[in-house]
This record gives sequence, structure tokens and C-alpha cells, in this order.
Amino acid sequence: MSTLVWIIGASLLGGILSLLFAAVLTLNTSAAWVSMLVSYAIGALLGAAFLNTLPEAFEISEDPTQVTAMVLAGILLFFILEKLVLWRHCHMEQCEAHDPLHGYTAVTATNEHDYGRSGSMIILGDTFHNFVDGILIATAFMADIQLGIITSIAIIAHEIPQEAGDFIILLNSGYTRRRALLLNILSSFATLAGGILAYFMLHKLDHLILPLLGLATASMIYVAMSDLIPGLHKRPEIGATIQQVTLILLGISSIWMVNNFFAHAH
Repeated sequence: MSTLVWIIGASLLGGILSLLFAAVLTLNTSAAWVSMLVSYAIGALLGAAFLNTLPEAFEISEDPTQVTAMVLAGILLFFILEKLVLWRHCHMEQCEAHDPLHGYTAVTATNEHDYGRSGSMIILGDTFHNFVDGILIATAFMADIQLGIITSIAIIAHEIPQEAGDFIILLNSGYTRRRALLLNILSSFATLAGGILAYFMLHKLDHLILPLLGLATASMIYVAMSDLIPGLHKRPEIGATIQQVTLILLGISSIWMVNNFFAHAH
């Protein structure tokens, strides 16, 4: 079997399996559970950013300042993009930015969505991340088939908790379950695109890995800290706080355990 077939198969299988597992974990949950599992999503995002994509970027770059500058620029970029999404929404209909009472009523009454802002940001960041995953899969298979298989399994495994977190964020942003699944499927095709492009022109894509990892890291940190964590402060009681911290730690731990397991496998 040719290297290209291995790359295509692993890229497709990775996207399909991670989406299936994430869908099973999240699509049958009730609205109340989605709201509660936002804490887990925060942990999965922060774990993926600080334990996965950021260390990968540091390994590639010889200058740590270059990496942190890219993440900083990415956070500013996502702030501007979110402003544009909010501006578009506010010009289409009444919103909390122009009517404080309307915003207060909507948020306190439903506590369900943020007008799609965090969902838009996370899909964009996930697409960058998936594209980089495709490049990493292709690079590993071109070096050695066995290394490619191990790398693909590791990528699929770390994508499952992250994809589950993405589903929860999309549902929390007001997306329907069907639309959330469709957007994640479309985003997963970036893995295939990255893999095929890397096979034919890896030397030309090398310089893209670092900025894409920086953008993926920035999106995860920005969505977790800016869009999701403020919502947790609406429930300041001790019981809710303990539940939130526990689920955040669970999200971080799931990423850490997968990374640690496959680090030893290598």
C-alpha cells in the first residue's frame, strides 16, 4: 500500500472516529447537561492548548518569543473577529450591546447561547488545528509507516475529548445538534487537506505549521477564557463552583492522560 493511501486513510479515519466518539458522548445529552459540561469543555480546551499545541509549537521553533508573539497576535485576531460577529448580529437585530436590559433578560432567562460567537471562533481554530494534524500525519508516514500509524492513533485519541468539548461549545452557542455535527464534519476535512498537501509539497508547508499551531492555541485559550469562563461566574454558589472546578480538571486530565500515554508509546 502506497504512502499516499496510508495518509488519506489515516486522515479520513481520524476525523470520522473522533467525530463519532465525540457525537456519542455529547449528542444525547440534555440542555441542562450541555450547560454543565461547558466546564469540561473549558478544561479540554485549556488542556489541548497548554499540553498539546503550545508544546508542539515550542518544539518546532528555536525562539520561544516567536511562539508567544504568534499566540498573542492570534488572541488579538480572535478578539477582532468576535467583534465583527457581534457587530453583524447587532446590525441585524436587537442585542445586548445596544440594549442592556434585553441582554440581561436573554442571558438570565435562557443561559443557553452567546449568539454563536464562541462557536464561530472554535470552528475556525479547530480547522487550523486539523490542518496541522494532517501535515503531522503525512510527515510521520513519509518518514516511517509504523511511526505514521502510532502518530495517527495519538492524534485520533487526543481529538476525541477536544471534539467533545467543541460539540458542547457549539450547542451552548445556540447551534442545533445537526448543524453542530455538520460543522465539525466540514472542519475535520482540513485534516485530509493538510495530509494530501503535505505529501505533495511538504517543503513548502513547513513554514505554515508554526503560525497555524499559534492560531489554534490562541483560539482555544481565547474561547475558554473570554467566552466560556465568564458564564460560570453566573453561578457563584459553593456547590456549583466545586462542580465547575471538578469538570475543568476532568477536561484537562483527559488531554493529559492521552498525551502521556502516547508519549510513552513513542
